[in-house]
Amino acid sequence: MLRIEDHDRQRCRPEFERGVLDDLEWLGFDADEAPIHSYRATSTPHPQRQSDNALRYETQLRVLDGKGLVFACDCSRRMIAERAGHRPAGHGQTGEIRYPGTCRTRALDRDAVAGRRVRMERGVEAFTDLRMGAFADDPSQQCGDLLVRDRHGCWTYQFAVTVDDMVHDIDVIIRGEDLLASTARQFRLARLLGRTSMPLVLHHALLLHEDGAKLSKARHDTSLRERREAGASPAALLGEAAYLAGLQPSAASLAAADVPSLFVRRP
Repeated sequence: MLRIEDHDRQRCRPEFERGVLDDLEWLGFDADEAPIHSYRATSTPHPQRQSDNALRYETQLRVLDGKGLVFACDCSRRMIAERAGHRPAGHGQTGEIRYPGTCRTRALDRDAVAGRRVRMERGVEAFTDLRMGAFADDPSQQCGDLLVRDRHGCWTYQFAVTVDDMVHDIDVIIRGEDLLASTARQFRLARLLGRTSMPLVLHHALLLHEDGAKLSKARHDTSLRERREAGASPAALLGEAAYLAGLQPSAASLAAADVPSLFVRRP
């Protein structure tokens, strides 16, 4: 399934989506559900484009609100950091600052404040990562009450993907290990929404700079588009990616049609 996760309307642009679609087509990939061509009609709402499905998220927010779990919040990241005695994370820093529950009892006017948080009470969410093993995390201690809609009215990543994974019955999630901390809070949120069976998860290793920082445009790292324009072939890039991921013993060229064979369990 191809999902366009453009929940952050402050940062997402139509040209970014077109770039993703163009790159996937060039590599030779298409989705079994929601194929690429279905996104090209930009005037038509799409069930797998998050910005087209605000009603889906509103509906699930009402489910949580009906359980008394939702409250309005107007805190910014800077305000939370200052109250916690921390400076906002700088370049290359990933330390998370726990929300201290500032607005839990403020009873802010919901018509005047767009931000919404969901109460995260104490309790452990246990899960097993298929690569990294067993974990048992308490979202109330990791992040505190979870932001599901920000001050600008944008749905957050944590909420949108949890709702979509439940609605679309996603049963396997593969993503980078930088998102490992998201698992417990997303599972907690899914349970609060009524999901009874959690998906399998695998968090893969990341390609990093020598100082441990992730690849980024800010550090002028080469993009897929730039490699393509420099003359690299789809098969060469896929072979390199498969090698770096530990899925094949060398960087030998790999056709898109042969990628599924890399994930077949062998005796």
